[in-house]
Amino acid sequence: MEPKKNPKADLGRNSGTYFVIGLTVVMFLVWRGLEWKTYDKTNEYEISMNVEDVLDEEVPTTEQIKTPPPPAPPAAPEIIEVVEDAAEIEETVIESTESSQDQEVEAVVDVDDVEVGEEEEEISVPFAVIEDIPVFPGCEQGTKEEKRACFQQKIQEHIAKKFKYPEIALEMGIEGKVYVQFVIDTDGRISQIRTRGPDKLLEAEAERIIASLPRMEPGKQRGRAVKVPYSIPIGFKLL
Repeated sequence: MEPKKNPKADLGRNSGTYFVIGLTVVMFLVWRGLEWKTYDKTNEYEISMNVEDVLDEEVPTTEQIKTPPPPAPPAAPEIIEVVEDAAEIEETVIESTESSQDQEVEAVVDVDDVEVGEEEEEISVPFAVIEDIPVFPGCEQGTKEEKRACFQQKIQEHIAKKFKYPEIALEMGIEGKVYVQFVIDTDGRISQIRTRGPDKLLEAEAERIIASLPRMEPGKQRGRAVKVPYSIPIGFKLL
C-alpha cells in the first residue's frame, strides 16, 4: 500500500528561499559588526569667563608745561650812518691775448725741423690668397705650389710627432675634433692661437702642439712681410 503525501506538507519546497534570506541576515549582521565603532567617554567641562561690564581705570592727571614765548628781535636803529670807504682799490687791467695784424711773430718753426714718423699698418692676408706663403723650415726649395704642399705636410708631421693624448681625457673617454686657428706673424713666430673643441683638455693639448711650431720665414705680399692666419683641425679619437 503506497503512502499518501500531502503536497502542502512538503518542507523542502521553499528551502532555497529560506537559505537566501538567512544568508542575507547573517551577512547584514556581520557587516554591522565590522562597522560598529566605539568611542571613549570624555568628561565635558563648561568653561566660562567672568568679565565685568564696567572697568574703572584711574587716569593720572597731567600738568601742561607752559613754555615762554621767544624773545622779540631787536628793533632797527632809527638813524642809519653811512661810513665812507677811505681805502683805494687798484684796478686790474686785463690785457688782450689776441694778436693783431701789426704784431710780429718772433719765432718761426722750420718745417724741416719737424720729424714725421711713418706708422706701419699691420696687414693680414689669408693663407689661400697670399703671394708668398710662409716657408716652413726644410721647404725652402721648389716652386710656390711645391712650397705650399711641403708646408702642409710639415704641419701634419709636426702634429703627429708632438701629439700626446691627455691622460685624464683618456680615462674619461673624451674624444672629438678640435679646430685650431693661429697667426704666423711678420717675424715668423706663432701667435694668437685660438681653439674650439668638445672639451677643455683637448683644446689645451691642441694649443700646446701648435705653440711648439718652429719659427718660419714670414709670408709676403708684394714683397712685404705680412701676418698670415692659418687654421687646421686636430682629431682626438680613441681606438
